[in-house]
Amino acid sequence: MIITKKALPRRTFLRGMGASLALPLLDAMVPSMTALAKTPADPVRRLGFVYIPMGCDITRWTPPSEGRLVELSHALQSLAPVTDQLTVITNLELKNAYPGTHATSNAAFLSAAKAKWTESTDYHLGTTVDQIAAQQIGQQTVLPSLELAMDLLQTVGQCDNGYACVYQNNLSWSSPTTPLPAEAHPRIVFERLFGEGGSAADRRAALRRRASLLDWVREDISRLQKKLGPDDRTRIGQYLDTVREVERRIQKAEAEAADDQLPDLDRPVGVPASYADHARLMFDLQVLALQGDVTRVITFQLARETSTRTYPEIGVADPHHPLTHHGNDPEKIAKMAKINAFHVSLFAYFLEKLKSTPEGDGSLLDHSVYLYGSGMGNPNVHDHVNLPILVAGGGAGSVKGARHIKYAEPRPLADLHLTLLEKVGVRLDAFADSKGKIDELLSL
Repeated sequence: MIITKKALPRRTFLRGMGASLALPLLDAMVPSMTALAKTPADPVRRLGFVYIPMGCDITRWTPPSEGRLVELSHALQSLAPVTDQLTVITNLELKNAYPGTHATSNAAFLSAAKAKWTESTDYHLGTTVDQIAAQQIGQQTVLPSLELAMDLLQTVGQCDNGYACVYQNNLSWSSPTTPLPAEAHPRIVFERLFGEGGSAADRRAALRRRASLLDWVREDISRLQKKLGPDDRTRIGQYLDTVREVERRIQKAEAEAADDQLPDLDRPVGVPASYADHARLMFDLQVLALQGDVTRVITFQLARETSTRTYPEIGVADPHHPLTHHGNDPEKIAKMAKINAFHVSLFAYFLEKLKSTPEGDGSLLDHSVYLYGSGMGNPNVHDHVNLPILVAGGGAGSVKGARHIKYAEPRPLADLHLTLLEKVGVRLDAFADSKGKIDELLSL
């Protein structure tokens, strides 16, 4: 049999003036022979990291039993719908984060490196695991990596015990001397994902002039739909509906900003007033970025170290940071644990979105692997052992979930970073202070 039908290129974009909309994986992008055999194209692998500050109440975090994950802890209850793609790892440590500060907790999380003690611009750390991945799996995408946060960040001066603010504010470093600033404003992230050409100011002006991104690519959408089968047309329709809904929520937040009488000083102007709404919007943007293959590597700082944010939506009016210095006060610990569970619930929202987004013969969650956790263990004493760490996603069939791996002795977090790099096709002999790959995650 001779097959002459050509597949639609994977890197197909819908284009309009100042806009470029990447498409999700479609059946029409699969080579004809494999399409006839009903075999999807080889899935791309994505790697993501979500950082939570100031550790947690580990007693409410740790699952009650080892091995098969049959019962979730109090803090992890919201992850029940994705338990089959969840691995909790207990007793990992960051030795290079000592002497035990907020700055070094954040800085060492993805680098596993020791931050140079300085308040000046001669800072030095290490290339982070996400950027090592981006150097290989990020080179085929529009954005090699995407760095996100939730808070406005201080960029100068001392932030913690003589350490420059750069350590506390940047998860991602492309070299030991090059931190990558994270973006907290959904509008700017949206522009980075879907803007095309010109300066950042030009793209912003173009986006403000039009009612919607999709209005600019409407003609391309119509032409494309005529070439697609019914399943692909449905898939495209659902994707575009999601893009429009995310854009609508961004516009709504910007419109409401003028009526915000009591702005959060850490929150950029024009983002949703509710922390949860802001976080969900940032997670939804990540789904779009992964679905359109705009990037394959993402880092997200869900809250900043030493954050004094309050969480009235869950009944916690006390600032987060002071609660973590609880002095073993049961009431303060309970409130801190409530924040911990709230943060996890937002991550659960994201994972369920990935799980419900089809791609090839599976879902985005099947083809991604995300590490969620903190560089601090017990915040009351600022230690860096027994970190709250979990891994979610299928890693394109390379990660087995529904497990709780618990080590009797502390093991370097760098071992997990080394293992996750291998899961996305990046092979190194060592990373930072690693001692070897985690066999339990390499068992498939």
